[in-house]
Amino acid sequence: MPFDVHVLGTASARPTGTRSVSGSIIKCADGTVVVDAGEGFQERYGAQRKHLKTKAKGVTLKPSDIAVLAFTHGHLDHTWGALPWLQSMDLEHRQQPLLILGPTSSDVIDALLEGTPLPKDAPPAELARQWRAWLELGAQYLAFPVRWVLGDPVNDRWIEMNPSTFTGLLLDEMPQPQGWKKCSLRAVPTTHSVPSCAWMIGQGPTKGAFDRERAKALNLSTDERTQLAKGQDVEMKDGTALTASSFRLSDHAPTSVMISGDTASMAQGFTPELAPTLLVHEATFLEEQQEKAEEHLHSTAKGAVRSAHHLNAGVLALTHYSSRIKSSRSALDEALQDADDLPVVALEDGDRMVVEDDGKVTHLIRNEDGWQQASIAPNR
Repeated sequence: MPFDVHVLGTASARPTGTRSVSGSIIKCADGTVVVDAGEGFQERYGAQRKHLKTKAKGVTLKPSDIAVLAFTHGHLDHTWGALPWLQSMDLEHRQQPLLILGPTSSDVIDALLEGTPLPKDAPPAELARQWRAWLELGAQYLAFPVRWVLGDPVNDRWIEMNPSTFTGLLLDEMPQPQGWKKCSLRAVPTTHSVPSCAWMIGQGPTKGAFDRERAKALNLSTDERTQLAKGQDVEMKDGTALTASSFRLSDHAPTSVMISGDTASMAQGFTPELAPTLLVHEATFLEEQQEKAEEHLHSTAKGAVRSAHHLNAGVLALTHYSSRIKSSRSALDEALQDADDLPVVALEDGDRMVVEDDGKVTHLIRNEDGWQQASIAPNR
């Protein structure tokens, strides 16, 4: 099953007339992951679902399929819409468990394990502070099961929060969503002014499809085709043996999607072996504001390209533009100057990126009629 990535907000810290703040959805073979949920997330999610229902029948984003809410960091443009959305799911009688994940520091983890106050130097945007406030505002009384898990992605330390006592229990490793078998979730450390990480969802190798063309050329019966498709060998009436493996096309290599959140270019956890099929990376600034990007530990469009090259990413999708960037085309044009043969797209709110099992990536631009497929430049 392909990855279907919905980017519901492409603004940076402040929404504009045409762009909302961060919030993305990744649908995979095992379920759905929400990455960040800034202001107004549930309204944007509802609008995307309605558009799919009327303009892309057969494609759904069911709330019951959402298994994970993963935060890249604690800045409010990435978190402020989460609590209202959680409460709405409660009112809708959600029953499915939800895993909530977010990055923090080892100092905060130690304090939560010991039951002591958070460190004085913990930033105001520290997720532990926000989660405590949410729990006090009623999140601890949600009727559906919730796991609140904070971690230090740099040192791979993870704790599960007790919603009543707000203390932590040390875990052996970061938990995976309940029931997932084909896909896995990974936190990749990034570089920002607060604890931060990218989220990477990977799918292992998948079996090649049944070779229908060969079966058709041999005039095989429906029963023979069904038997071969199930992996069972077939003996023909003339004694010829057909092996099921010879009717299976080549297996597909692993595929993955990474969403970075706010980060400086060439983040600390970005290593070449990660090689995401699709990288969704912030491009908050243009080259003329390189110094500001470095000061605030954000990235330029060209910085996103450097990250993608270093990561061996297959396709780069730009997002999270400053309000100074009036047209995403400006970010795309700058990125293409350094892209070489790296395919790059510039996203707008509501756009989708589809990653097929064979690694092919498609950019779908949202419009009034649904979604229109767009070319990815430069073409390989």
